[in-house]
Amino acid sequence: MQSIHDNEIVSYTVDLQKSKITFQTLGGKDNSVPIIIEFIDILAHFFETQLQGSILLDISQCEISSFVKDNKKLLDNQKDSAWPMYYERTEDLLERLLHNNYNYYVIYASYGLNGWVIAKEYSVYRQSI
Repeated sequence: MQSIHDNEIVSYTVDLQKSKITFQTLGGKDNSVPIIIEFIDILAHFFETQLQGSILLDISQCEISSFVKDNKKLLDNQKDSAWPMYYERTEDLLERLLHNNYNYYVIYASYGLNGWVIAKEYSVYRQSI
């Protein structure tokens, strides 16, 4: 897989209809190589500190159970809105996420945008020009 360490985020799009998030980044030694990061079959996402010139540190796939633990307050606040899906108890949410093969991707930044994505997969590839 293509390295994303120190890539600058140029833009990102959230396509709710196609359940896809696409980051356009620049990487390589001089940050001139266009690299695409795609999250596919997304369920939910959360980004913060979106800044011009955001620099990626890493994207890690973490245990889906960590998503529930890391975001307890957010889940409690949004539960009545059926976000990210309808569930009675967080245990039910966790079971459905596991059963449907969702992954928890955490986006770490050296500077700027960071957050997470719940999706079934993600890929990184060099954009063809």
